[in-house]
Amino acid sequence: MNFDIGNPSIGLVFWTAIAFLLLLLLLRKFAWRPIMEAIGEREKSIEDALASAEKAKDEMARLTNENEQLLKAARAERDVILKEAKELKDQIVADAKVAAQAEGTKLIEQARKEIDDQKKRALAEVKSQVSSLSLEIARKVLQKEFEDGQKQEALVADLLKDVKLN
Repeated sequence: MNFDIGNPSIGLVFWTAIAFLLLLLLLRKFAWRPIMEAIGEREKSIEDALASAEKAKDEMARLTNENEQLLKAARAERDVILKEAKELKDQIVADAKVAAQAEGTKLIEQARKEIDDQKKRALAEVKSQVSSLSLEIARKVLQKEFEDGQKQEALVADLLKDVKLN
């Protein structure tokens, strides 16, 4: 048998075609269906994975939106708390100023009263000392004047001249 690739015999072509068809039928019956089922399963798993990824993407978008809303709410609450704290601070400062002014006015009034009381006491003491000194001086002057009898008589005569009778 002479085998020439360029010019095959009819018998060889026939048997090659029969073998090919037989191989094709066997592959279809035993290999093609499992391969197609595996490809189908693979397609289904890819579709499921894509669906899951889409669900995860939607869930992530929803969570991101919720987080943004929570952040906005937290910021708004923070702003309200800061505003209340500022108002409270301003109120405390204002109350402290009013209380300090009232206390200052009270202390100034007490100081004025204390000064007036001390001034009155000082004036009373000065008057007392002046009267005491005046009496002492008068006593000494009169004592000096009355040592001499002639001066006493002259003083009585002088005082009687000033006295007018009705």
